[in-house]
Amino acid sequence: MQPVLLKNDIYWVGAVDYNLRNFHRYSRSPMGSTYNAYLVKDEKNVLFDTVDEEYSDELLKRISELMDPSEIDYIVLNHMEKDHAGSIEHIVEVCKPEKIFCSVMGEKSLKSQFNTEGWPIHVVKDGERLNIGKRNITFLETRMLHWPDSMVSYLEEDKILISNDAFGQNVATSRRFADEYERPLLLQAMKDYYYNIILPYSPLVLKTLERVKKLGIEIDIIAPDHGLIFRTKEDIEFLLNTYVEMATQPYKLNAVIAYESLWGASKKMAYAIGDGLQSVGVPFTIIDAQENHCSTVMNALADASALILGSSTRNNMPLVNMIGLMAHVKGLKPKNLVGAAFGSYGWSGESPKAINDELVSMGVEVVAEPVRAYFGPSEADLKACFELGQKVGNALKEKVNA
Repeated sequence: MQPVLLKNDIYWVGAVDYNLRNFHRYSRSPMGSTYNAYLVKDEKNVLFDTVDEEYSDELLKRISELMDPSEIDYIVLNHMEKDHAGSIEHIVEVCKPEKIFCSVMGEKSLKSQFNTEGWPIHVVKDGERLNIGKRNITFLETRMLHWPDSMVSYLEEDKILISNDAFGQNVATSRRFADEYERPLLLQAMKDYYYNIILPYSPLVLKTLERVKKLGIEIDIIAPDHGLIFRTKEDIEFLLNTYVEMATQPYKLNAVIAYESLWGASKKMAYAIGDGLQSVGVPFTIIDAQENHCSTVMNALADASALILGSSTRNNMPLVNMIGLMAHVKGLKPKNLVGAAFGSYGWSGESPKAINDELVSMGVEVVAEPVRAYFGPSEADLKACFELGQKVGNALKEKVNA
């Protein structure tokens, strides 16, 4: 694949990872991903970010289509995570840049991960400007979006925001721009990425968007470090509006039931709960924690505001996949959820209460007592599950209609 022109003398030179399926080892990426890097040709030639170490030669090959890599004067590192900075040692060795720009926290992260002895590291402050000839670059810190070192780079004259991990998606394709891609697939990829990575930093997302608005920054192109690039007014508006909605997490009339079952009893209970939800007009998704990665639950919660969790009891606790699922969800700090717990047991039956307590610790508004089934479930147990679904469904409808 050749370099891709964004605007005059500004190019995408990154790499496409068609085989990636386990993004950062905690989120599934069924459509692969990209590691986007950008090259600006000016009086000072600037490379923005690098790529995963595995793709460093691919990055250099694309740069070589435009210039000798040794002609790169500056490297800007917006973020030090290995999928963006993993090839930096090789790139510095080949390019021998005059300066490497990063944030204050970026310098700390860079020196902690790599042998930077002799590197021309230059720390930039929030709001600092850099002239490279015909162009000026403004650096804006975006701490905890989603690492402490994160910043974005704004090319003032070209109105391009190189946005780092913000606005990214896991999409591997030969197409580089959002307007070339199917909108429903793009939206789902955006939600999957946001809800498994950016979600806990939603208050910072809103503050950053408000700051950009107050600064009056005009944007023609948003170029993230993963996925597709947004270059039309319509797509940029769609992107920003979608981010505001995901960050505010309004109540949505949809429920997620996730369960883990040892011998099938908790599975039967999950489906009875679904029947209860359906009876009061609430759509739902059922997820088997043994057959699906924990990120699948967060993907579903992008369109839902009820979370109902259930598990069999083993060794006085929920089954291990349910424990991992709850840890994943809790760390991402979803807001505005109602929910409940359920589960089956053969000995002592601690699982439903443990799940209920964990839902409370997540900030989920628990609206029904846990339902427990001894072996079974019996007809009475299934009736209780049906009623639990109704209680959660009616509570969710009240929130949505409020």
